[in-house]
Amino acid sequence: QVQLVESGGGLVQPGWSLRLSCVVSGSIFSIHAMSWYRQAPGKQRELVARVTTGGNTHYADSVKGRFTISRDNAKNTVYLQMNSLKSEDTAVYYCNADPPFVSWGQGTQVTVSS
Repeated sequence: QVQLVESGGGLVQPGWSLRLSCVVSGSIFSIHAMSWYRQAPGKQRELVARVTTGGNTHYADSVKGRFTISRDNAKNTVYLQMNSLKSEDTAVYYCNADPPFVSWGQGTQVTVSS
């Protein structure tokens, strides 16, 4: 059974940085694109960034130039480096395959507030 375990969130001030990690157990990691998603209070879950098995990346317009997604295939881990954080980045962040077909993990809370 595939499991997704996100970590690295926290409470930070605007302009600060965070690095999220997602460890993927199971055999899907090396054969699927992986993405980070987020869900803010009262809003639908949205795609933040995607990285293919070959390392090609795609970003939502709202995070382009500030966030960087990467993956370590040897560690079955996908990362999200978030710089210049804004209050509107506040959300629970999740990772999943793209398109998502694995049961969602618990996510990691990111709160950006002064």
